[in-house]
Amino acid sequence: MKQLLLPLIGTVAFILILGLLVKNPGKFVNTNSQKQEENMVKINNTEIKVSIADSNDERAKGLSGKTSLEEKEGMFFIFDQKDEKPTFWMKDMIIAIDIIWIDNERIIQIDKNIKAPEKGTPDSELTKYSPKESVDYVLEVNSGFSDKYEFAIGDQVDLSLIK
Repeated sequence: MKQLLLPLIGTVAFILILGLLVKNPGKFVNTNSQKQEENMVKINNTEIKVSIADSNDERAKGLSGKTSLEEKEGMFFIFDQKDEKPTFWMKDMIIAIDIIWIDNERIIQIDKNIKAPEKGTPDSELTKYSPKESVDYVLEVNSGFSDKYEFAIGDQVDLSLIK
């Protein structure tokens, strides 16, 4: 009987411990040493923490519904192919932004102070924004950010901190 009971108790204990680990991994794993790496874009001497939008769904959603951005935070759009001429709109946007268009790691255009549309504006009446030339990337930041940090056409964009 003891020979059967000990393995059974061991198996039950193993299953309970495994269940606790799956349900509450943070309690048993030191998460402080597992800091998630942040993606950064650097323009001049300004580092901007960015969320990456590199799928069709992420690019379509963009910053829609976001109520604020931190001071040096933005969204960085990566396209499937280089030299795209994407079209952006402010559907479901709540905050005003600057759109920074980037080609060959240089700013080629900045659309400043783009306001959120009136609530309930039909899609057909939303303003569309596109670069005058093809781009590789787009960076969206708080309205006024590009003026505050004196970004200009031709500024170098450092993408080495994108993971």
